[in-house]
Amino acid sequence: MHRSGFVAVVGRPNVGKSTLVNALVGHKISIVTSKPHTTRHAILGVLTEADYQIVFIDTPGMDGGTGRLLNRAMNKAATAAIDSADLVILVTEAGRWQQRDEQALEQLKQAGLPAILVVNKIDRVHPRDRLLPMLAEHGNRHDFVAIVPVSALKSDNLRQLRQALVDALPEQEALYDAAMLTNRDISFRAAETLREKLMHALREEVPYGLGVEIASLDEEADGRLIIDATIWVDRESHKAIVIGKGGQQLRAVGTAAREELQYLLDRRVHLQSHVKVKRNWSDNAQALRDLGYDGEM
Repeated sequence: MHRSGFVAVVGRPNVGKSTLVNALVGHKISIVTSKPHTTRHAILGVLTEADYQIVFIDTPGMDGGTGRLLNRAMNKAATAAIDSADLVILVTEAGRWQQRDEQALEQLKQAGLPAILVVNKIDRVHPRDRLLPMLAEHGNRHDFVAIVPVSALKSDNLRQLRQALVDALPEQEALYDAAMLTNRDISFRAAETLREKLMHALREEVPYGLGVEIASLDEEADGRLIIDATIWVDRESHKAIVIGKGGQQLRAVGTAAREELQYLLDRRVHLQSHVKVKRNWSDNAQALRDLGYDGEM
């Protein structure tokens, strides 16, 4: 008996969806920062074992609003993931059920799919027995297939979650080759890695106004990757912040991104970055298409 299927991982922003997917797959599939809306696309992460294959769909945070075209594209990506899934994981944060959690739950109910509630960040709950009334309260919200408390950051209780997922998936053959980890190519991963390092390094008002586009990616005869990246910002003042005094900020971010890419891809990487201003790019359809959102608008 072999089980497999698509599992959409959804929830409000900043509850740890990407950290959870990375921990479950055992590889870094999605970038992770402490800032909301780090994940902007739906990204597949594939976990393959002898008797099952789970295809996770990591999604942007569901914020329930409209706002800029980028926000609408992210909401659409999350909705599309639910529509294509066999099973849904709704991720929430221990002790912090909010209105946006309720909105995400309502969307799941409308979809009519089986759902597992993952209560994340239990490492922050002290004493641990405070979890019991929380879980009981969540059990009254919906007829979940299972409610599993975890700490994605500490990899706590993930074995129980994997088993609950496998038990809820349909019996069928694997959907992808066993060697596949993600559906995203090197160009996408390079852009996301650079954006992650920028988000870690920069002050609060800049990260959401950042976009990264890979202008060119070439493989040399010796296997080395030559990557030319453009960092888009929507204000002239942000360009100066990204570059930093004497170019120090941009060099430091570029070095961090290059080193991580060399580790992830197991090959030498040369990364060159340029910063350009494209005003209001996050509400510009063509700019979003250039950044890979054409299927999500």
